[in-house]
Amino acid sequence: MKRIILDTNAYSKLLTGNDNVLDIVASADVIFMSIFVLGELHAGFKGGTKNRENQSILKRFLTKPSVKILLGTSETAEVFGGLMNMLKKAGTPLPINDVWIAAHAIETGSVIVTYDLHFRKISGIRLWDPI
Repeated sequence: MKRIILDTNAYSKLLTGNDNVLDIVASADVIFMSIFVLGELHAGFKGGTKNRENQSILKRFLTKPSVKILLGTSETAEVFGGLMNMLKKAGTPLPINDVWIAAHAIETGSVIVTYDLHFRKISGIRLWDPI
């Protein structure tokens, strides 16, 4: 089973018809959307001029059978704590939401589909290569 988790920038590229993201989404058995990605998307929608349109598109995407929303659990929090500690010791901080997204990816055994290179600072994370 091929499991992916879409980062905010990958979802945005999906909407613009980016072939690389379209291909990985089409080949995935499960597409996870972290609640933290959804929060980032909603924040962006509210700050933009197409809030209603973007909300509607996202709502339709989330109803697809292969798309699952990931909520934070005690396991997510435990993984997050370990990642934060590791990043702090290494002196390589990441944006907090991205650490939560990475925790979801580790918890579910998913590949993170992202264009953010800073995820590479997390040892053992499974990252998608867009090339």
